[in-house]
Amino acid sequence: MHRPIIALAMIPLAACTIAESKPVDGMPMAACRQEKLDSFLGQPASQELGARILAASGSRVIRWVPKGGAVTMDFRADRVTVALDEANRVERASCG
Repeated sequence: MHRPIIALAMIPLAACTIAESKPVDGMPMAACRQEKLDSFLGQPASQELGARILAASGSRVIRWVPKGGAVTMDFRADRVTVALDEANRVERASCG
């Protein structure tokens, strides 16, 4: 009886994902750069958009946060956090 409830409870967790990019030519990625992140506001979330955000920010890790999603408060200089709105469009992107 409780299996459907447990399965439904896992859906929001699956929406919050973290992806890592690999160093290029053995060189480690630099810390996240905030300057270009506003250019992604309003764009729909996708794997391709995530790759573009990683490239523009210089980050090694991207953290997608769905509307109402919970995140840890730890700061990582090599991470960009992308907050999504109800329509899965970028609402905010910031380093950390």
